[in-house]
Amino acid sequence: MAWSPFQKELASKTRKLNQLLPEVMEITGYKESSNIYELLQYIQRYEVVRDYAFTFLERTYMRNYTALSKKRPKVEEATMWIGQENATYGILVTPRFSNGNWENDVSEIRHFKKKYWTIGHVLETGLVVPFENEKIEFPDIEQYLKFFKNVLVRGSGSQYELEIASKYCDLVRNSDEPEEIPLLIPEFRYGGLARKHEYRLDFTIIDPNTLNKYGFELSPWSTHGYLSGTKGKLQKEINAIALGNFEKEMKKLKDYFREFEIYALIYTDSDLANIETVFSDMKKYLNPFETQEQLKLHVLDDFLSYS
Repeated sequence: MAWSPFQKELASKTRKLNQLLPEVMEITGYKESSNIYELLQYIQRYEVVRDYAFTFLERTYMRNYTALSKKRPKVEEATMWIGQENATYGILVTPRFSNGNWENDVSEIRHFKKKYWTIGHVLETGLVVPFENEKIEFPDIEQYLKFFKNVLVRGSGSQYELEIASKYCDLVRNSDEPEEIPLLIPEFRYGGLARKHEYRLDFTIIDPNTLNKYGFELSPWSTHGYLSGTKGKLQKEINAIALGNFEKEMKKLKDYFREFEIYALIYTDSDLANIETVFSDMKKYLNPFETQEQLKLHVLDDFLSYS
């Protein structure tokens, strides 16, 4: 199988690293009678031992790269409540039912094997039903995608959100590693399970490598700007209503950032006229593989520059 450009670059940097390490390995402080000191002497003295040791360490690191570099969510960030008021579901990391509702088994969050907030994540945990000892579980990816599109997204009543959902489903189906694809999380509830919550965010994506969060708000004029019942009102009154609506939309975005550190992009009618362009923006955050590969190269670059 042909190597990718990334694999070739990684191999080149690794070879250079292996050449440099013997030159910088001047470690002092070990007891001369210790096994570690004796091994270090062998590594410094014999090239065959040095090559074996470095190859062993490199392979061990690469084999455990995900576990060693995996960023874990904080306890307060390990629960997301999504959906409409009477159709709310929870995405948790290590869900367990306790005292009448769902919570995370905090001690197990760091041991979660799947990548956080990915298709693989939801296949592992399912979606929980609040205040009921019930889960919506998915035996395979296709079952989840059908539920995502026809239940989670269709309930919003937005044709634009439904189009985005269809494109996301196609992206997952066509992926070589579908379980690695980040979840496209619909209707993230700002107030969690509060009955009178303030807002929902149309779509949210969480990068499984960095845990950075990105929001996407589809704001057509018909639902976010149009003013009805203005007959008989003065222009000054109409302007005041419009200003109030605008301030509310802006407060929503600021609140999501302040509370959850979610940066949100807003798409208006001119953007929504070409839904493919909107989804292209989302796809940048639905492909975390490039981010992970660049992180590996960045680590090697830092070491080589320092050397």
